[in-house]
Formats: sequence, C-alpha cells, structure tokens
Amino acid sequence: MLPFLKKLFSSSDAAPSTEWQPLQRSAAEERLRQKWVQEQVYLNWMGPYFKAYHYQKAGLPNQQFRVQLLHDEGRQGALFFYDPSIGPGNFRHLFDYIRDRVLALGYNLATSDQRSVRHASYTETIFKHFLKPQPRDCTQTGRCNQLYGNITIDLVSVNGQPGFLRLFSNPFANAIFTPAHSFDEMLAAIFDMPAATPEVQKLIKKYAHK
Repeated sequence: MLPFLKKLFSSSDAAPSTEWQPLQRSAAEERLRQKWVQEQVYLNWMGPYFKAYHYQKAGLPNQQFRVQLLHDEGRQGALFFYDPSIGPGNFRHLFDYIRDRVLALGYNLATSDQRSVRHASYTETIFKHFLKPQPRDCTQTGRCNQLYGNITIDLVSVNGQPGFLRLFSNPFANAIFTPAHSFDEMLAAIFDMPAATPEVQKLIKKYAHK
C-alpha cells in the first residue's frame, strides 16, 4: 500500500493539473445529507475510526478499518481508508460531516474545492475542505487562540471509487498565536462518539449509494 500511496501523491506521471473548481452540492444532495445527519448514520464510523486511529498509534492490528498516520513538514494527519461496507454515498456524507464537526469547534470554512488529474494509468479526484480558526482572546491576551491551526479535509477517489479521507492540522508557529492543541485532542473532539445502535446500523444500506 505504501508504494501506491507514494505514487498517488506524486505528480511525476500526471498530465497537466486541472484547475481547482468550487465544490458545490445540489439542493437535493444537501437535503439528503441533512436527513443522514438527523438519523445519526455517522455513528457507524466516527467511533470506529477513532478507535482504529489509536490502535494504529499503538502498533496494534485493527480488523474493522484501516488508518495510517501522517507527518509532513510540521503538519500532523491521518488517512482513513474507505471500506466497501461503508458505501460511496455514506463516505461522501462522512466527508462533509467531518467538515461540520470542525466548524462546530470554532472554525470558518475558507474554501471547498475539487479537481481531477489524469495519470498514466488512473484518474485521481480530490475533494477538499480547508478551514481556518476564528481568532479568539486576541485583545485580552495579546496572542490569538489558534485552536488546532488550519485544518484540511480531503476525500481522494481513484477512477471514481473512494480511496480515503485525509485529515491534516497545520499549526501556526508565529508568536502572535497561542500554542496549538494536539492532533490527538482534535481527533477526540471530532471523532469520539458513542457506538451506533442496531437501528442506526440498519441505515447503512439506505445511504450507501446516495
């Protein structure tokens, strides 16, 4: 898997990159997503992915979902791999739901974009939410509370099939900001949720391809 990921993240064999385009959801798609949220279908994956992340940190096997830790030039992140049991519809809703969870932490949505790049043997599509913290306590402390720094959420698909969700935090090192909270704290604030009830588990198929 690691060699494939390295190739996927490399642009050496890519055709000229398509420009980023605004990521927009239709009114019907948004209504469906809101119903998905109201029915708490996300509980089927938030807690299990959170558990899988900590299993990976501890070097322990996890039979349910795969997570890979990322460290890149001061940024910390994780890949949450798609599993066929989820369904592409649920995975797309999960991508937008994680965005909503970050917004609830006190963030602004700076941009939501998408682009596709044709490589020699596959087409890679990236859907991206980029969020920035709302500065707080600046006038009282003289330093702005950066929370977890900037946050990027990607949904990466290959040949139209979901591959993984990529979540990064990018803290500011400038002295005008307070020290950032840890990536583990951020994941807990976003993902740590109770297990899905049997009734909610039955809803997976309902949204799997919607």
